[in-house]
Amino acid sequence: MSRGTQASQDALSVKIVVAGGFGVGKTTFVGSVSEIEPLRTEALMTDASTNVDDLSMLPEKRTTTVAMDFGRITLAEDLVLYLFGTPGQNRFWFMWDDITRGAIGAVVLVDTRRLADCFGAVDYVEQRGIPFLIALNAFDGVQQHTAEEVREALQLGPEVPFLVTDARDRESVKTVLVTLVEHAMSMVQQQHT
Repeated sequence: MSRGTQASQDALSVKIVVAGGFGVGKTTFVGSVSEIEPLRTEALMTDASTNVDDLSMLPEKRTTTVAMDFGRITLAEDLVLYLFGTPGQNRFWFMWDDITRGAIGAVVLVDTRRLADCFGAVDYVEQRGIPFLIALNAFDGVQQHTAEEVREALQLGPEVPFLVTDARDRESVKTVLVTLVEHAMSMVQQQHT
């Protein structure tokens, strides 16, 4: 067995959830950082969803996640993250319990142009006690609201980390994931002291 294979077998593997509203960039987030070909359960959007899905801010969107996205990234020789992106539409939320089971933390991805779309994801992770952070996805580098305005709108205290990210940029996404792992570890340590 090669040394690299042994190292990956000895690595701690953890589950991370990427949640948020419809069209916020979850599939892009997972795909931009995954070191394997990400598993995507994308389906073409049909006319049947026009009365259900608000596409006013997403005129170019042609597909939607109907189950989950899956990717993997090795953050350190001894730490592998398995990323599970949730579907964004309310009609697929029945899958969230299975997707989040065993997760050490969650990234709640937020589009500041559509703040109301993230409330459900924030409520979900809060109610289940999953450590989380807020990642403001900068669409074309533009933020409609500052992190503090979003924090106030979501009524979240300073204990919840807020970061600005670009879901298309690998290094930006890695920064979010490292911050989440550190945050989750600190919360576990707080519970045991």
